[in-house]
Amino acid sequence: MLDIQQDLTRLLTSQSEIAVRQWPVQDAKARFSEMLDACLKDGPQIVSKRGEAKAVLVPLGEWQRLRQNHQTLKQLLLAPEPRFELDMPDRRAWKLRDLPDLE
Repeated sequence: MLDIQQDLTRLLTSQSEIAVRQWPVQDAKARFSEMLDACLKDGPQIVSKRGEAKAVLVPLGEWQRLRQNHQTLKQLLLAPEPRFELDMPDRRAWKLRDLPDLE
């Protein structure tokens, strides 16, 4: 689930300020059809409760794309090698710190 949240965060921060609109929950309820149209036309729409963002309405295609990239922990652990990419610096480039004087 954390992967989907991170993907949604990246998606929302990559959208233009005009496209992503925050709807108070009472407006979202009263004007859901308008919010849905804005979602389909402009992209994800945020729903807030007491001024704090609580949910996001995203187009179905975007949601399916986000879900497609999602793996459960079990799938990740049972996947063949390599399980994921991890950039590791060359050990020769590591900088060693001086040991503190403990006396």
